[in-house]
Amino acid sequence: MPGRTDSAQRLRDLALLRRVRDRVDREYARPLDVEALARGVNMSAGHLSRQFRLAYGESPYGYLMTRRIERAMALLRRGDRGVTEVCFEVGCSSLGTFSTRFSELVGVSPSVYRRQAAEAEEGMPPCVAKQVTRPLRGPRDRGARASGA
Repeated sequence: MPGRTDSAQRLRDLALLRRVRDRVDREYARPLDVEALARGVNMSAGHLSRQFRLAYGESPYGYLMTRRIERAMALLRRGDRGVTEVCFEVGCSSLGTFSTRFSELVGVSPSVYRRQAAEAEEGMPPCVAKQVTRPLRGPRDRGARASGA
């Protein structure tokens, strides 16, 4: 039955995609690229990228960079590390790429964020700070935040 076979394959692909996402969540600070992630689940880089985007709404590289930026935001909020140190600690090898991606996702440069976060979060519980400062991942998140959901 073609329907069952397609459905079973889709479930297998989703399980593999979850493994990729879990690996990125665990190893975001290590040197990772789409080819290495694809090899880990025996897929081609192109197939992984297409399937990941269908399942999660962004590319594997986009997810990796967003994860790195989320961690960088937390480190910058603490205020005890400089931007360059945070950049390398979260696995980015280029300060320029890190700063550009950070600014795209967060809306301000890492140094401005570090300065503003210290002022804005004074007295705020850490769990609340994490929620309200989380970067927007994609169109779904942006729409939800704009509507107040």
